[in-house]
Amino acid sequence: MNRIISKSLFYIQKWLLGIFVYFDRRIYMRFYNNLLKQHGVKLNGQPRFIAKSVKFDDFDRIILGDRLVVSMNVHFLTHDYSYTTALIAIDKKPTTDKAVINEIMIGNNVFIGMNTTILPGTRIGDNVIVGAGSVLRGVVPENSIVIGNPAEVVGDIRNYAQKMMERNDVTIVIDKK
Repeated sequence: MNRIISKSLFYIQKWLLGIFVYFDRRIYMRFYNNLLKQHGVKLNGQPRFIAKSVKFDDFDRIILGDRLVVSMNVHFLTHDYSYTTALIAIDKKPTTDKAVINEIMIGNNVFIGMNTTILPGTRIGDNVIVGAGSVLRGVVPENSIVIGNPAEVVGDIRNYAQKMMERNDVTIVIDKK
């Protein structure tokens, strides 16, 4: 019951804080980072932006790095109850649901595209871009670009940065907020 109350309070507070995102993202993030810490998320630095539509499973099993950007509708899942279904399939029906529960660790300077799902036990290294709609599990190496379901490494973030600097048709927007 405490978990339900805690999550309910979190989502009410997050909804109230969400109003700030339309006026000043820095103020929103300052308060939001504090709210995440109060509910058990471990912050190794200061995430730059986490969209208000992001869903967290167990707060105390999530570790977020510095300069993290998380786009809309990303889900951090620290549990997987499919194990119960698998046990039933082999005639080993448990008396209660069984779950695989594991923490999620996100490194520094990571961008996570919208509608991404991050599964239990995922470890994302530093300097990573995750493409929109990806499904991540396992270890994502540092300096990589990953996309897809299941997510695969498709490039190196350093090569991408170099290629973008050489292009003439890219519009650079500087956010002064």
